[in-house]
Amino acid sequence: MKLKLSRIIAILLIVIPGILSTYGFILMKEAFFAQFEPAIGHLLWGKLILGLFLFVLGIFFLGGWILFRDRKRNYVVPRFKEKRKQPK
Repeated sequence: MKLKLSRIIAILLIVIPGILSTYGFILMKEAFFAQFEPAIGHLLWGKLILGLFLFVLGIFFLGGWILFRDRKRNYVVPRFKEKRKQPK
């Protein structure tokens, strides 16, 4: 039971930033295409900035998650490996 709960939490930790990033992309798309609509006629800056923030936040979280996992499994090139302190 405990293993199933931890897997569900791990899946939610991946899905929620993905949904936020997708929603941010949709907000940016709507803000951009709103300038071509005759009724609005200008760029919706608040919607664009909020969308960009959500998109970047979601992408950074997912990228960090993947980098952490790959470091743990030793899949990364030496440039991305953690630096170890040399004992004196």
